[in-house]
Amino acid sequence: MDKFLEMKVFASVVEAGSFTGAAHMLDMSKAAVSRYVAELEERLGIRLLHRTTRKLSPTTEGAIFVARCRELLGNLDEAEAEITSRSGEASGLLKVNVPVSFGLMHLAPLWPAFLARHPKLDLDITLSDRVVDLVEDGFDLAVRIGQLPSSTLISRKLASTRLVVCASPGYLARRGEPARPSDLLGHDVVSYSLFSSGEQWNFTGPEGEVSVKVTPRVRTNSGDTCRAFALEDQGIILQPTFIVGTDLAQGLLREVMPGYRSSELGVYAVYASRKFVSPKVRLLIDFLVEAFAAPAWD
Repeated sequence: MDKFLEMKVFASVVEAGSFTGAAHMLDMSKAAVSRYVAELEERLGIRLLHRTTRKLSPTTEGAIFVARCRELLGNLDEAEAEITSRSGEASGLLKVNVPVSFGLMHLAPLWPAFLARHPKLDLDITLSDRVVDLVEDGFDLAVRIGQLPSSTLISRKLASTRLVVCASPGYLARRGEPARPSDLLGHDVVSYSLFSSGEQWNFTGPEGEVSVKVTPRVRTNSGDTCRAFALEDQGIILQPTFIVGTDLAQGLLREVMPGYRSSELGVYAVYASRKFVSPKVRLLIDFLVEAFAAPAWD
């Protein structure tokens, strides 16, 4: 019995949540997938899956085993990729997780050029603002924006982006322009709900560190929605320049309180800490570093 194939089938079943889903992923029959898992459980002498009519889920022992399976399968993929890179072009599937707004505005136009350079690579791109577990969720690389906490992940900085308080000229003509953070309390605010600081907006100004807790008229988990409200003269927003930079350059939005600076965030490529970086991941990192050498939002 091919133990690596057993592990691959079992990991696919856990990921898909069903034998049918795993069979589709692996291009195998449902019966073959079920047989591999049954033989694996019999060989190990332990139950690895909870089986219900709706979904399969790992037992406690199954969850431990699938984590080890993913690690071993990842090491096998890396070993094969290293040998392939010495003799030819990188190939295979590259799974990438990226933030929604950044992914749509700045990464989506780049993917065709990346694949044109590397025709033997395939891409699986997931857009999500949720911070995923790269190893647990099976991603090769993620793009993250923020101030990265210390972790076991390796990161490569691609660019910087600045949070800017801004509004449309029409809104400011109607409601007046705030001069200091405390003035925001008298304005319509459209707040991005996924900021780690919540509705507390932090600044560095002439008097040092300043914070204000805004009371939003609109709260949303989408930076694009914040921007849309601002462009329609509906309020003041705090958004990164990668979203509003073009609007600021064109005069559609105007930075307010320029004497008070908010946070600068890094745009990072992050990947799991392993003994070496697989060739396909390195190719993508090098491509992104080149693409964001002079960010369009600056």
